Amino acid sequence: MIAPTAMTIFSPAIERAIEALTTLPTIGRKSAQRLVFHLLRQPSDEVERIADALRNLKQQVRYCSVCYTFTEQDPCPICTSINRNRQTICIVEQPSDVFAIERTGEYHGLYHVLHGALDPLQGITAERLKIEPLIERLRAEHIEEVILALNPTVEGEVTTHYLVKLIAPVGVRITRIARGVPIGIDLEFADEATLSRALSGRSDVK
Repeated sequence: MIAPTAMTIFSPAIERAIEALTTLPTIGRKSAQRLVFHLLRQPSDEVERIADALRNLKQQVRYCSVCYTFTEQDPCPICTSINRNRQTICIVEQPSDVFAIERTGEYHGLYHVLHGALDPLQGITAERLKIEPLIERLRAEHIEEVILALNPTVEGEVTTHYLVKLIAPVGVRITRIARGVPIGIDLEFADEATLSRALSGRSDVK
């Protein structure tokens, strides 16, 4: 007798939920299946609470029109804060990197989120990143230092060198975080102590 496949074991609703969850980062089919079964065991009001939170997430959170991090107000609280050092901009790849650096308590300047790194093989060109708005900010605002805090990956290094060539003519100081962040580790996964040392030990980029 031929064993039934997953498509015949699960109802269409369960299968759709599993397939939907597998589109999330790091979630494989087995993990998605466990999550779906967990949700099915929960009270209906708890599942509704989760669904409402996800709907509100998409409805209320947007990009900051200045730094391009995620925010519910525009401009974001960091860009509008009078307590931030407005002469320094830290450039990161993703909004999650902003949250990682903020947890250190080491940095008190502004941010600019690129939303990725250059990767021509994956079709990620300079036009797809928030590079042009960055250069416009540097020309319009009185910025004294730009900190390059991109992930220590091949793509991050390529993007760093590309940005240096664009920013150098503007005439601001260009630094990069120290090598306290291990090669191949995204900033959002680095611990606060490591990021703190990397920020305080940043060096000039020539």
